[in-house]
Amino acid sequence: MSGVTSDRRAAFKAERADMLAFCAGLDPAEWRMDSRAAGWRIQDVVAHLGAGCRAPFSPLAAKFMRGNDIEVANDLMVDTRRNWSAADVLAEYRRWSGVAAVVFPLLAASPLARVQMPLAELGRFPVRLLPSAMVFDHHTHLRHDMAPALGRPAPVTDANRMTVVLEWMMAVLSNQMRAATPAWLDHPLAITLAGPGGGSWRVGPDGSVAPGSADGSAAQIDGLALEFPEWGTRRAGWRDRDVRISGDADYATAFLDTVNVV
Repeated sequence: MSGVTSDRRAAFKAERADMLAFCAGLDPAEWRMDSRAAGWRIQDVVAHLGAGCRAPFSPLAAKFMRGNDIEVANDLMVDTRRNWSAADVLAEYRRWSGVAAVVFPLLAASPLARVQMPLAELGRFPVRLLPSAMVFDHHTHLRHDMAPALGRPAPVTDANRMTVVLEWMMAVLSNQMRAATPAWLDHPLAITLAGPGGGSWRVGPDGSVAPGSADGSAAQIDGLALEFPEWGTRRAGWRDRDVRISGDADYATAFLDTVNVV
């Protein structure tokens, strides 16, 4: 990410602290309100995060690694917790996110760090990126599904956390593009995201997405790092955010219309 070294452990601890602080201020009615994640209440979003932190330490890990629809797997985990109390949901989240905050950084620092782990249809990722996935999940759900649904200000973030969020998003996007191999992708394309944690990435004709310059690119896409988690997950349209195109506009538009990081 443009030469920036991320501290994934610190990023996850900061996101966990923000989530716990946010949840501590919720009243019973707010727990039951709809979030902006379709079909999920605020309580269900927290249940998803708690279940996600717990899953790697349970038999559900195999479902995530070998499945072919991660969204269905997420919904099933939330459904099993629909009748839980808010207190029980929060207790599970607090316990297992605490375990994840200790264990995942140890894995990332071990010889297992480079082992490629399958994650359903999203492809394979090195174990060291597990904390990055968790940071992305927390960041996106809290700032784009929970806070705006309740009319509350979203917690501020920082460059380190955004570096980790974008690290995961670009890894997923790279796997998605390489798996799709769209026929129109026949020239390099460049993405630059400005602001905290931002950088420049090069999309190759093979679909790979990696840090790199815009030299020789058919099109250049410029945007804001803080906005990418929203439009990059299709919670907002990229045309409704600060996204600018130079070079081959049709080529860049075709790419932008395919981006949907889950």
